[in-house]
Amino acid sequence: MAETKKNLFEYTEESIKSLDWKEHIRLRPGMYIGKLGDGSSADDGIYVLIKEVIDNCIDEFAMGYGKQIDITIEGKTVSIRDYGRGIPLGKVVDAVSKINTGAKYDSKVFQKSVGLNGVGTKAVNALSGSFKVVAFREGKEKTAEFSKGVLLKEYKEAKTAEPNGTLVTFIPDETVFKNFHFINEYLDNQIWNYCYLNAGLVINFNDKKYVSKNGLLDLLKRRTNEDELRYPIIHLTGEDIEVAIAHNNDYGEEIFSFVNGQFTTQGGTHHQAFREAFVKVVRDFYKKDYDSADIRQSIVAAISVRVVEPVFESQTKTKLGSQYVAEGGATMKNFVYDFFEKELDNYLHKNPSTADALKKRIEQSEKERKELAGIKKLANERAKKANLHNRKLRDCRFHYNDEATGKDKDSILEKQKESTIFITEGDSASGSITKVRDVEIQAVFSLRGKPLNCFGLTKKVVYENEEFNLLQHALNIEDSIEGLRYNNIVIATDADVDGMHIRLLLMTFFLQFFPDLVKNGHVSILETPLFRVRNKQETIYCYDESEKQAAIKKLGAKPEITRFKGLGEISPDEFARFIGPDMRKEPVIIEQGEHLQQILEYYMGKNSQERQEFIIDNLKVEKDLVETQG
Repeated sequence: MAETKKNLFEYTEESIKSLDWKEHIRLRPGMYIGKLGDGSSADDGIYVLIKEVIDNCIDEFAMGYGKQIDITIEGKTVSIRDYGRGIPLGKVVDAVSKINTGAKYDSKVFQKSVGLNGVGTKAVNALSGSFKVVAFREGKEKTAEFSKGVLLKEYKEAKTAEPNGTLVTFIPDETVFKNFHFINEYLDNQIWNYCYLNAGLVINFNDKKYVSKNGLLDLLKRRTNEDELRYPIIHLTGEDIEVAIAHNNDYGEEIFSFVNGQFTTQGGTHHQAFREAFVKVVRDFYKKDYDSADIRQSIVAAISVRVVEPVFESQTKTKLGSQYVAEGGATMKNFVYDFFEKELDNYLHKNPSTADALKKRIEQSEKERKELAGIKKLANERAKKANLHNRKLRDCRFHYNDEATGKDKDSILEKQKESTIFITEGDSASGSITKVRDVEIQAVFSLRGKPLNCFGLTKKVVYENEEFNLLQHALNIEDSIEGLRYNNIVIATDADVDGMHIRLLLMTFFLQFFPDLVKNGHVSILETPLFRVRNKQETIYCYDESEKQAAIKKLGAKPEITRFKGLGEISPDEFARFIGPDMRKEPVIIEQGEHLQQILEYYMGKNSQERQEFIIDNLKVEKDLVETQG
């Protein structure tokens, strides 16, 4: 026995293994594209695959070749065509299948690109069940086909009438990305961002045309309701930097940051430099030491910088780590501040009405913060007395065992991404989830009754209402969402009228007071099956009527059919299937161009007649559909 154990841990030549490029990518896909996911989150890997291909098209546009990109997605098949110079025909296979092969290593023109490591399309190739690349160049074309990174067929060069450029068509590997689907709203946002950062570029996506003439100014116009802005959007441009700034009446701060055309969803040095520089210049301009939170409260802004050979904190390039804009150049902090000190200060001096409106917005935030100070103190005391972690919250080990997890930084980051809190209604549902959850990363918060409809109320209600107060303490967002304890907030309510109402009330709470949680993709709805169809050999869980009919057809011979009326009816053993790795979640998405206050006014305001007519009309449609099917 001892000898067997000894042999098990021997360190010999056989212990050293070499993986080729595609094997390494497929073994550790997270290193290259972040989390895998099923497409329900904007940062899931299937969107990163699309981004990696488009990035190459953008680089061609930036160098003056090709002003149009055509993107088509049909089902699970993605096709991306640019009209740049096209991959040199003799290097088509190498360009998509050999790591550290590319044209960006020796060219100064590409120094401000994001794709300097030669990995992008190779990762797409390795992680696609089907991958095809066609290069069109000066009347000739070259095609190569792959599967999971393995070359299937390399075609001979042929004549073509197609204009120069490159066409990449791929289907993500369904053994890697299980049950995946593309969500158009995520793709829409992704494509618009490319256009905002590349004025004049035309992108056609499934026959819809995207183009921006005014860069980040267009971004803010699309993301906000201009009627609700406190002053006209401030749009400033300089060498290698562009910013757009406005304030509205929403809570929180929303800052979009970009580096070399890359949307850095997790921020980084440039994002932080913006926040600090804006505060400092505003304080200097008004000659008053305003609190930084008051200055940035309700801000909607965007910053784009271009950096020489940027350093990111991961292959997915979602957070900038560069401290300098170029080797031997200014620090990122000084670069952004110098720009603001000159351009923003000049703008405020030249536009006194804007300066006055900004001052009033800051002082309004200051007044509200001071009014809330005493209430927050009492609310914190009530939360402690309520014994939150025993009464309402079943926390996960990831948070109360920091000493153990603190030894491994990578482990902490991974667990933080996966950390989840389920917000449930009633003891039975919360009890079922609590029994079968992954205690390492999944927490449960139990609601008591229906939450208050908080539409139109001030943030004072968050502290005065016990349920809201305890919920924000559980999430650790009473001061700022930067302290958010769980990356994923999953609303788990029954699929009946009461459950839908509770879901709507919770969404109103988040959208009214913590909109950044929704806008940053932290909030989703748990999908649980409506039906269980089974016979003695097999059990199938169905999420809608069509799935139920398909299950009945598959099992045949009158299977047993159970209709789940609530989460409490699902046994803990069954529940384990629905909150595990294959958990179905419906993301809560605010599309660009949609405005929160208008949405909330429609669904939660006093326009009862308008909502009633909408419900009646849609019920008629559903009735007609049932009659047609019958």
